[in-house]
Amino acid sequence: MNVFAAALILPNCREAVTTIAAGGDWILLRGRKSLICMCAVRHKQFTDFSLINGILGCIASMACDEFTGLSDIFTRQNSASGVSLDFEPNADYKFVESLEERYKCAYCHLVLHNPHQTGCGHRFCQQCILSLRELNAVPTCPVDKETIKMHEVFKDNCCKREVLNLQVFCKNIPDCNSKVILGRYQEHLQQCLFESVQCTNDGCCDQVLRKDLKDHLSQHCKFREEMCQYCNKYVVLINIKNHEENDCPDYPVPCLQNCSQIILKKEIEKHETVCPETEVECPYKQYGCLVKVKRGKLAEHENGALREHMLQILDKNSRLEEQISDLCKSLECKEIKIQQLAEAVKKCEKEFRQFTQLFGKNSNLMVSTQALASHLDKSARLESQVKQLIQMANQQPSKLDLRPLFDTIENVKQKIALMETYDQRLVVLEGQSNKHDLQINIHKAQLNKNEERFKLLEGTCYNGKLIWKIMDYKMKKKEAVEGRVLSIFSQPFYTSRCGYRLCARAYLNGDGSGKGTHVSLYFVVMRGEFDSLLPWPFKQKVTLMLLDQSGKKNHIVEVFRADPNSSSFKRPDGEMNIASGCPRFVPHTVLENTKNTYIKDDTLFLKVVVDLTDLEEL
Repeated sequence: MNVFAAALILPNCREAVTTIAAGGDWILLRGRKSLICMCAVRHKQFTDFSLINGILGCIASMACDEFTGLSDIFTRQNSASGVSLDFEPNADYKFVESLEERYKCAYCHLVLHNPHQTGCGHRFCQQCILSLRELNAVPTCPVDKETIKMHEVFKDNCCKREVLNLQVFCKNIPDCNSKVILGRYQEHLQQCLFESVQCTNDGCCDQVLRKDLKDHLSQHCKFREEMCQYCNKYVVLINIKNHEENDCPDYPVPCLQNCSQIILKKEIEKHETVCPETEVECPYKQYGCLVKVKRGKLAEHENGALREHMLQILDKNSRLEEQISDLCKSLECKEIKIQQLAEAVKKCEKEFRQFTQLFGKNSNLMVSTQALASHLDKSARLESQVKQLIQMANQQPSKLDLRPLFDTIENVKQKIALMETYDQRLVVLEGQSNKHDLQINIHKAQLNKNEERFKLLEGTCYNGKLIWKIMDYKMKKKEAVEGRVLSIFSQPFYTSRCGYRLCARAYLNGDGSGKGTHVSLYFVVMRGEFDSLLPWPFKQKVTLMLLDQSGKKNHIVEVFRADPNSSSFKRPDGEMNIASGCPRFVPHTVLENTKNTYIKDDTLFLKVVVDLTDLEEL
């Protein structure tokens, strides 16, 4: 008789309990603080080593001070080799060999997932054990109806290793004929060329085999990005037709006036100024010609209607001459009235001078004038009294002595003369004061210009980057909508100290195809001090950005490279070139949406970055 025995003796043993098992039976006994377990199997030919391993796993799982619940039983006891292996439960696996009953859960009858063994010797999935406990206050084994004591349940790591090493076929058989162990099944699916995966392009819901994914992304997916053949900008393939018809600035379109020319969409407005089919008003409209004619036939109209135009001009001149004659007569009448008023004024002044001795002993000219005006009525009465005195003097020359009266009159005349000199001096001083005021206003204007220039110099960047802060957005947009201020310019910035002089231009109510719905943002090349030393045309890549103020960096970005053939990037002849950029930079609905944070405190930030690669500094 052969006996196989296995024992585990734990340290700090205070009580020894002996267990004898015969014929494959085994019993576990617990001491107060420690545990001694023994198992013995009495068979001549014993081959079920998994049972022995299970017993040893049970012994190890019970080697702790106190077991208070199921959570303490499910502690990690498996070997290192099984930690990284796992599989999805409740899946239909095709095993290379038929699945043995010992690897099936006694509850769900599927392959064991994280197997646990009960005191009655049956194996269950971990989730099935938990389900039995939740369904019944006193769980029972569905096989032998024995009560399941949760403190006797242990994690069967030996069985788990065996299950994880079972051979299964790939679910994509017969296309894929791979055989893998169950623990590596999910890992194999992540690499299997015949596994169905979803296209990675945004918006595409197609499912393709992994081996065909690369070909699908590059050739068949409707949501792949393709380069626009006109503006060289990458656009989603399904939107490329809409992009060409609505957004592409370089898309060729026929002239709207049917002049048979094909022009770029961005040059439509410029073309309308020279298109021979555009209707224009006759240049003699101000003389009365109300004809509208196509620009190409304007010269023909001018030649054919020359006589009518001349008659209209003569008629206009005749009416003007009549108006001038009427104005001259009116002026003559007014001059006569002015002369009459001047004589009346002189007469009044003469009367005032005669009677100032009664009112004017104040040396101040302004006070004397006010006194004279206030005593005008008194002067009239005094005049009548003087006349009466003169008559009495003529009648009785012996009785009246008029010398004191004549002396008083003479003194008054001298004072009036002195007041007239003061009046002249006041006029001179007033003229000098006006000159000083004019000079002060000129200096103030110059100081304001210098202050604005200093502010511009302080905020100027020389690294090819511009941060443009636009405050009072609502007010400025309202001005744009009402047509008062259609566009605004940023402060200038430079690619280097002696580099290109540049700026940005924004239409808050949109421009061209974006008018009324978008904010249009353009890039402008300005005339600089060092243009004669710089290479032309301007060829650098330009990035236009609307900055997100939430800190999440959800910026709106548009990138383009300067077209060497465009007049916008040649050396400026005037103060600045024609602006070039994005008429549909950002929709108003996105910019003003309260869920977004592109506008904060009625302020938004725009950023322009010029790529300085291959740009040589002077």
